[in-house]
Amino acid sequence: MIGRLKGQILERSLDGSAVLDVNGVGYDVLVPLQSLARLPGPPTEVVLHVHTHVREDALSLFGFATLEDRAAFRTLMTVSSIGPKLALGILSHLDARALAAAIAREDRKTLQGVPGVGKKLVDRLVLELKDKLGFASATGTSSITSGGTVIAPLAAIPLPSGPLATVATMLVSMGFRSVEADRACAAIAPTAEGKTVEQLLREALSATA
Repeated sequence: MIGRLKGQILERSLDGSAVLDVNGVGYDVLVPLQSLARLPGPPTEVVLHVHTHVREDALSLFGFATLEDRAAFRTLMTVSSIGPKLALGILSHLDARALAAAIAREDRKTLQGVPGVGKKLVDRLVLELKDKLGFASATGTSSITSGGTVIAPLAAIPLPSGPLATVATMLVSMGFRSVEADRACAAIAPTAEGKTVEQLLREALSATA
């Protein structure tokens, strides 16, 4: 099983997939959107902590910026009706520490803000995971690493979530730096509710001007 990959990001897509070049071999890895937007492109080398998911008909790699995010991903999949796709979707909106904080506070509003997570599932998350995410403090910070070195602390700028995470990824794919994408999303976040991704992208582009 693959547990860790170190290489250069060659491609990234809005569906959360990235191609990581490791010594000339391209690994297709699924990454939470809010982490994907922060991954630098070549020639910067990055480290992804990997969960290898094996089914009868497929082998999928899920990559995470931190060990905490990978642990949260695996813990989420212990909850009934949560598979890898939904677990990844949850972590695209809430990283491990934000998820742990929401569950510790029993913040159902935040949890129900994640697509695919309804009231019944929120109740299960709070009930089953309350004592299983102690590794992630409610006030901690996360980071992207390059070769084991922190290159982008995530506490300085609020993490984009929901549609804004998609907008951040789109901005990066258009050539903006990750920190620029985060700042633009943070600037439009107060008025983002109810708007489409297309509307938010236009506003984010205006915010970068």
